[in-house]
Amino acid sequence: MSPTITPVQTHPRQPDATTVVIIGGGIIGLTAALTLAERNIPVVVLEKGRIAGEQSSRNLGWVRKTNRHADDIPLALAADRLWAEMPQRVGSEVGYRQAGILFVARNDAQMGMHEGWLKSVEHLNLDSRLLSNSEIAQKVPGGSTTWSGGLYTPSDARAEPTLAASAIARAAIAKGAIIVEHCAVRTLVTAAGRVSGVVTEQGEIRCEQVLLAGGLWSRKFLGNLGVNLPTLPLTCSVLRTEPMDGPTDIAVGAPDFSFRKHQDGGFIITQRGKLDAFLTLDHLLLGTRFLPQLRAQRDFLKISLGGYFFKDLALARRWKATDVTPFERVRVQDPAANTALNSQALTNLKAAWPAFEQARIASAWAGTIDVTPDSNPVIGAVASIPGLTLASGFSGHGFGTSPAAGQLAADLVAQHTPLIDPTPYRFERFA
Repeated sequence: MSPTITPVQTHPRQPDATTVVIIGGGIIGLTAALTLAERNIPVVVLEKGRIAGEQSSRNLGWVRKTNRHADDIPLALAADRLWAEMPQRVGSEVGYRQAGILFVARNDAQMGMHEGWLKSVEHLNLDSRLLSNSEIAQKVPGGSTTWSGGLYTPSDARAEPTLAASAIARAAIAKGAIIVEHCAVRTLVTAAGRVSGVVTEQGEIRCEQVLLAGGLWSRKFLGNLGVNLPTLPLTCSVLRTEPMDGPTDIAVGAPDFSFRKHQDGGFIITQRGKLDAFLTLDHLLLGTRFLPQLRAQRDFLKISLGGYFFKDLALARRWKATDVTPFERVRVQDPAANTALNSQALTNLKAAWPAFEQARIASAWAGTIDVTPDSNPVIGAVASIPGLTLASGFSGHGFGTSPAAGQLAADLVAQHTPLIDPTPYRFERFA
């Protein structure tokens, strides 16, 4: 069961021409489209299924700087400002609340990781700080666990995935963007060595620039063009409770659960200690590039070989512009929630904060994340295909930074001064 997304009235047909085509109607592509439309640059967003139908509506809604790589924090800081401005910018509620995020540690080794991260970003002058067990009890009362300590960032926040993407899409349309759902892009058209258009299932659109913001599908799209984007899928299962009295508005991440307040008064909960890693052919092709991550995070991955492998294997890896593509065969990636992992998360949470004994599950879902070898996204040009820019591989961090990531992608496409230094996100780092 997928989350219910606020509906948006999109265009039924694509135009013949535009300046920029964005492939993918997730929150990154939509924010880029809003930025371009605000600059009076004609833009068309093409989505194979429905806008925000995959990870953009299925994530946890955390907006955080905490535990990001130091070179990724300038993007997160820019996102903080842009999230705060978003309701006024789009004329609609997006669920943004700057309530803080707290990570708690069960032992000294886990606490040492928090201390190491804080040391690595001390030059950035964040408001993050370490907390003792007694300070955690003050911030999140009613607990029954003695924690080794915690890492708290008051300026971290949350927003509502099922509201935000739709609000951004409506604002982009109001400013002139065209968004077409159920319209898969099959391939690019080139002329004189650079992008000149795209071919969709509805036909061809002429354009000057293309932004590929296709999430986990970007690797397949690029692979058909002979470009290797190293991403692998991970699946996160999530549950939402019915409205209830909880211990805090602060979002809390423990080693084996997390929770944050939902706009309706319930809580979004997940098992932070486990993600499903359903094996695919790409794991064999890219495995050595991910070995450092595998060694560091082996205990966090529930690796399995099953139906996902064969479904993925059945999808074409090469096709022509006249062929029906994988993007038409799978309009929305909709994995089933792992009820065992969700049950573990809720059990672990009840043991730590007994207030959750009253929790009743309202819904559950899962989403598939596209992960890069260094867990940072690619936001930048694809040098081998002039006119093509990529914004993918967000590794589960895309929603939180989406206002800044989408604007940075739009800056690069339009050759404006970048919002931040894009160097950490260059595609060439994977060469």
